[in-house]
Amino acid sequence: MRFTRRVLGATALALLIATPSLAQDKGYVGIAMPTKSSARWIDDGNNMVKQFEEAGYTTDLQYAEDDIPNQLAQIENMITKGVNVLVIAAIDGTTLSDALANAAAADIKIVAYDRLIRDSGDVDYYATFDNFKVGVQQAQTLVDGLKERFPDVSPWNVELFGGSPDDNNAYFFYNGAMSVLQPLIDEGKIAIPSGQTGMDTVGTLRWDGSVAQSRMDNLLSANYTDKTIHGVLSPYDGLSIGIISSLTGVGYGSGDQKMPIVTGQDAEVPSVKAILRGDQYSTIFKDTRELARVTVGMVDALLEGSEPEINDTETYDNGVKVVPSYLLEPVPVTAENWEKVLVDSGYYDKGQID
Repeated sequence: MRFTRRVLGATALALLIATPSLAQDKGYVGIAMPTKSSARWIDDGNNMVKQFEEAGYTTDLQYAEDDIPNQLAQIENMITKGVNVLVIAAIDGTTLSDALANAAAADIKIVAYDRLIRDSGDVDYYATFDNFKVGVQQAQTLVDGLKERFPDVSPWNVELFGGSPDDNNAYFFYNGAMSVLQPLIDEGKIAIPSGQTGMDTVGTLRWDGSVAQSRMDNLLSANYTDKTIHGVLSPYDGLSIGIISSLTGVGYGSGDQKMPIVTGQDAEVPSVKAILRGDQYSTIFKDTRELARVTVGMVDALLEGSEPEINDTETYDNGVKVVPSYLLEPVPVTAENWEKVLVDSGYYDKGQID
């Protein structure tokens, strides 16, 4: 009898523990991320799962490893499983129209996450950062670094790198940067010895660091045998690391060859360390915890039948509609402020960087 009471008591306790989470289950969210090859996307996925589950949602997080058919299959599988909302960071923002039409037909809400999904009228909302401003900040830190490291040089020799042409954000980064750099090019303060400009020429498919390194090797051998390069506009830390490898491979950063000013984005640990070594000059921090918070808020509102908070209704035309968006603020990071921005905010422990 005592054993029976003990078993019943344990069962009742288990039910009490389980009941609140069941009562709080507000919906099923499918999260489609592009790749685990970047620490940034791993952080995005982890932050969203944590915040969605804390808010009472069940989640299904999938990474497609930059394989478009794989991402399509994952999204279709989430639709079949009966998710209420899809949160999608697209590999190629032009390939999802049919899948999203199927989702909309099943009354599944769709939030584009960080990367705009193009050519679909079924995207409900877009959560991202001010991507044009990211480019402006990258170019401004490039110019600041050139003034600091090469104050007596004119013109500065600079080469340009763009992001992946199938990522809509890459154009915003590039255009934002060129809004700062083009006037200086026109004034003769910056030279582009290779002559390579425009996203169709400087884009880097899939944000691949090895591709960036190979292109930097070619730029140096073709244009800098009798010149010095002073700066490189890089839109992403993963490209920056490849670019830096190319530069150090021909002697920059050693002896009397000063390291060129190299920019970046995402504040990934290897690049923060590179900034502290003096190899990379800057990166742009985008707090994925805040992006997750905004995304959870959008999903809450969508499933409650209310209007999500947005702050932009003009910028992001996906070819079918202007997608209502919430834009978060990016923050430039250099050797001067890295600890305040990244450690004091709790994004990194100092031990991860030291």
